[in-house]
Amino acid sequence: MADFGAAEFEALAQASPAQMDDMAAFKDLLVLGNQRMNLVGPSALENFWLRHAWDCAQLLPLAPEARVWADIGAGAGFPGLVLAILLKPTAGARLHLIESIAKKCRFLNEVVEQLKLPVTVHNARAEDLRLADVEVVTARACAPVDRLFGFAAPLMRGGAMGLFLKGRDVESEIADARRGWRFTADLIPSRSDALGGVLKVEAISRG
Repeated sequence: MADFGAAEFEALAQASPAQMDDMAAFKDLLVLGNQRMNLVGPSALENFWLRHAWDCAQLLPLAPEARVWADIGAGAGFPGLVLAILLKPTAGARLHLIESIAKKCRFLNEVVEQLKLPVTVHNARAEDLRLADVEVVTARACAPVDRLFGFAAPLMRGGAMGLFLKGRDVESEIADARRGWRFTADLIPSRSDALGGVLKVEAISRG
């Protein structure tokens, strides 16, 4: 998929022209933001449409009815800002982007304001927040599954589902997490990375 670009993303994500304009503007803001702080590696920007945009957008079909999402460790906005752009035309859509580093929150708010996205940025730790009506909790490159569950569990108490983008070590991470957690999990093959997967999780509890 080395030749994966904007056109391929547009087709797979079924993005509208307005959504593509927002995605391109986000990419430009990310390039500028990366000059001020280390948001993503320079090599990753060269493969933006596959490694970042499509990697994140693949989550939406896994929860097509969900309107309220929470993104833990939002960082540069993956997957939260990509999901917000794609859900922007949807009535009732709201993305909660949770990030503990203030300068990254300033970048996220800059993108949100310029693109007028349905997003609330929280400069906080996920385990300290109590958010109502969250339907899906997500994260990418945030923490191993065992620690990630500690962050996500308070947000999932109301019955939210977890959709976590994970890499090649996910099987061993799941095994480690089972030592301290009870949960129902399904590992869905990634549509953007043959070595990755989306960990779908429900009913997390300590045990």
